[in-house]
Amino acid sequence: MKDIPVHQLKERVSSGLDIWHFVPGDEPDEEDTLGAHRDDHYIFFVLESGSASLMVDFQEFAFVAGSLYYLLPGQVHHRINAGVSYGWFLAVDSLLVTPDYQQVFEDHLQLQQPFSLNPQQLKQCQDVLSLLYEKYFEDDKNPFYLPVVHSLLQSFVGMAAGCYSQLNDKRLQSSRPSQLAQQFKKLLALHIRKVKSPSAYAGMLNVSETYLNEALKKITGFSVSYWIQQEVILEAKRLLYYTEMNVKEIAHDLGYEDHAYFSRLFKKAEGITPLSFRSSYRK
Repeated sequence: MKDIPVHQLKERVSSGLDIWHFVPGDEPDEEDTLGAHRDDHYIFFVLESGSASLMVDFQEFAFVAGSLYYLLPGQVHHRINAGVSYGWFLAVDSLLVTPDYQQVFEDHLQLQQPFSLNPQQLKQCQDVLSLLYEKYFEDDKNPFYLPVVHSLLQSFVGMAAGCYSQLNDKRLQSSRPSQLAQQFKKLLALHIRKVKSPSAYAGMLNVSETYLNEALKKITGFSVSYWIQQEVILEAKRLLYYTEMNVKEIAHDLGYEDHAYFSRLFKKAEGITPLSFRSSYRK
């Protein structure tokens, strides 16, 4: 293997999410036993029974019944035991994780541990996920199919963010590369409309561009330039999904005078045009 494979959610689904419920008697999917890989999206697990262990960025995490866990885009992970576990699996496009929720999850980079749900929290998660699962597999010709599905998804992700926001990890010391990665991503969210130069972000952080690249690659597996493009595309997706702005307006809002160039950039990254993306997500 020359490089760690990256699994892309858009290759599996067009709705921005994928959800599965595994119950006793189900056999593990072949993909469940694949080796180390990254995903370009968030993954959430709610374990209802059994046990499981994951290796995430060289750290082993054990799960028991009643556990909630998430993986960030870019984290390297693979399953490391042969035990059988049952519960919920949810893959979510970063577009559908709002910035305030993202901040909660990103703040736990390198620190996230399985969250032990109390009986009430577990039941609430199960209820929301069950309804999401039911609506997700209904007839998607309903004109309100995606808004309903996405609203239910937001409810669960908000509940997960609420659980993790209760944790006080400030006492834990993260590495310098981890701190830089967190600081860089916060700066990126603030300045992406006007600043797209890797060297400019390195300057804001008082480090060399080379060192910032090394830190980002160590923590996330990707370069500064990659994350700048990802942030541009993610913000473009948000504007396409949540607003009525046309492509030219969105391009200008994101700092591109040439909207045709912006459209080519978007298509190269996503494989579809901005308008095709809007129509596929807002049926």
